Amino acid sequence: MQQTIDAIRTFNRFYTRHIGATETDFLDSQMSLPEARLLYEIASHQPVIASALGAILNMDAGQLSRLVARFETGGWIVRKPLESDARARAIALTEDGQAAYEDLDRRQADAVQQGLDGLGIGDRRALSQALTTVRLILGDGDNTRLAIRTFRPGDLPWIAARQSVLYKDEHNWSGAFEILECETVLAFLKNYRPGREQCWIAELDDVPVGGLFLTDEGDDIARLRLLHVEPFARKRGIGDALVERCIQFAGDCGYHELILWTQAVLEPARRIYQRRGFIRFEQATHHHFGEPIKGEMWRLDLRGAP
Repeated sequence: MQQTIDAIRTFNRFYTRHIGATETDFLDSQMSLPEARLLYEIASHQPVIASALGAILNMDAGQLSRLVARFETGGWIVRKPLESDARARAIALTEDGQAAYEDLDRRQADAVQQGLDGLGIGDRRALSQALTTVRLILGDGDNTRLAIRTFRPGDLPWIAARQSVLYKDEHNWSGAFEILECETVLAFLKNYRPGREQCWIAELDDVPVGGLFLTDEGDDIARLRLLHVEPFARKRGIGDALVERCIQFAGDCGYHELILWTQAVLEPARRIYQRRGFIRFEQATHHHFGEPIKGEMWRLDLRGAP
């Protein structure tokens, strides 16, 4: 825990210095950073009442009142009754306020662009994903975009690596599980059959947050393998969406049955399989990953048979 605290505080000190957050004249805009942020929120939500701005910014009511008064005195905003509630006075930008916002927006975009100019494509992609991951981990899940795509180079080793780490952390599974993961991924890549097999990656705002793949087991039987969702992305229906995509693919390919092997301790995954109509048909205790655990075989009849 202390290591994480120290890392966050170190980054905060770096980033406030990097963006000039402590400067009284933010980006030579004649505004402080709180004023710049307030102007952005007014432009983004207008017409908006002051209490809503306070909630968005988590700003002290006194400080907010002083900043709003400065904007009003400077001719950047006007207050007018809301159509839905004539007693409430909403804040909106004037033409001068809109011009000030557009100038500030351009300055911020230019400053960010200058910081990115020396970075290659790979570094820019890594930076974007890292920043989005931080935002998602810290709980900013509003208006995120879920996409499920087929695999690209590097995706399957990522699935094996992430599952090995997660199941070690969450269930203390041994290195034997990582060996199984790597062997499964390698076999898929070496023997991949386009049109009969597939791997899917779930992304939130372009950040990989889960995956699963399907293999051809012969005799019109397919196998669902290696489903996982990152902890910070759970409880969003991502696992269900991945499994549904797998079922749809298997049906479109003409498979008669979809099977899988899971463990009794993986309760969230088991609930997904139950919701999607899978039926458990076999279970046995094993020691493959260290401590004894109960493995389970599940099947889904894709022909509609009970």
